[in-house]
Amino acid sequence: MSLKLGDKINLTIHDLAFGGEGVGRITVTSDERQVTSGGNAPATTTDESSSLVTCHSSLASFVVFVPFVITGETVEAEITEVKKNFARAKLLRFITPSPERVAPECNYFTNCGGCQYQHISYTAQLGFKHKQISDLFERVGKIPADKIAPVLPCPAPYGYRNRIMIRSQWNGAAKKLVVGFIGVNNKYVEEIEECKIAEPVLNEQIKEVRANPPPKGGIKVVLRVQPENWEVPRDSFFQNNFFLLPKLVETVQEFLKAGGSRHLIDLYCGVGFFGIEAASVVDSFVGVEYDQLAIAAARKNAASRNITNGEFVAAKVEVILPELLQKFSAEKTAVILDPPRKGCWPETLELLRQTKPAQIIYVSCHPATMARDLNILCADGVFELARVQPLDMFPQTQHVECVADLRRRN
Repeated sequence: MSLKLGDKINLTIHDLAFGGEGVGRITVTSDERQVTSGGNAPATTTDESSSLVTCHSSLASFVVFVPFVITGETVEAEITEVKKNFARAKLLRFITPSPERVAPECNYFTNCGGCQYQHISYTAQLGFKHKQISDLFERVGKIPADKIAPVLPCPAPYGYRNRIMIRSQWNGAAKKLVVGFIGVNNKYVEEIEECKIAEPVLNEQIKEVRANPPPKGGIKVVLRVQPENWEVPRDSFFQNNFFLLPKLVETVQEFLKAGGSRHLIDLYCGVGFFGIEAASVVDSFVGVEYDQLAIAAARKNAASRNITNGEFVAAKVEVILPELLQKFSAEKTAVILDPPRKGCWPETLELLRQTKPAQIIYVSCHPATMARDLNILCADGVFELARVQPLDMFPQTQHVECVADLRRRN
């Protein structure tokens, strides 16, 4: 068959891609046609007396991505986009549903762009995420699957987010201001009255925003639950899931103890969370963050806990790192990397490869950039990956936090 927009097809889902879309394959054929000879057509027969080349149909396996499905399901879908090497389709109905399919708790699911997995049982979500991370790390980072530990579950699969961003957008057709989240089309705001993955107090704040909406479209409103006993400036980063935060701390501490380093450099430290939580494991530490408000908060957070074996510096990581790596003995120093989603600067990775600290603990909510950076760090045997521990800090969504333990090779 040839594929075009609006076609309805039956499809068996073979996998879930990282990002949440189901992956199916169909066999397609190119239409037989004639073109002027001398062009780039994949001709199979020619007639020397003619200026035309005949192109015969060919069979090919074609990937089709469908959201909100589960591996093993057979579904009917409608083609919504056709590219050279793949197509996308929307789900119409289930022919053979998966036993792992559950009823979503949110009325906005499949319209709101925040969640991708509410239709999958939570146990199955953890399994799919582990496979996705393993496949991604093996493909991008050349990291074998046996290095990836099982995903640690969140005690609260719903009602866990302590920070959300509400958006406003003027709906010209309805002649009203819409308040909610970006929809699955990644273009229009889906109006919402509550968020099932947000902490209950944030849903009360959503009601307040809706009762007193922004004056115009295009305005973003950040709603946050302040972490207990931590000072966090309004725009500074803090982990979005308090329920699994103790396990994240425990993982970092466990890796640090196993590495045996006595000094710690905490890069992209924010309000000092990892450095402060790891202070008892090392003799000394220094936290680095470009956000000066976050550094001021980090100093207060350390002082309120009587942490005296560390300091915090407001600077760009790539500028101050050479000085810090000269200050401590490399064989006794560990580095924590908790960079933005885009990953580390190439200069930072190269400097770490040259100075070779005893251990690097890499924390990231973006496995793709993490796998890329780990591949660079481990190239030519400079570092060796001991273990990757995924933590499901973002249930019901495509996202997952990972902590990697790298050791300098002798």
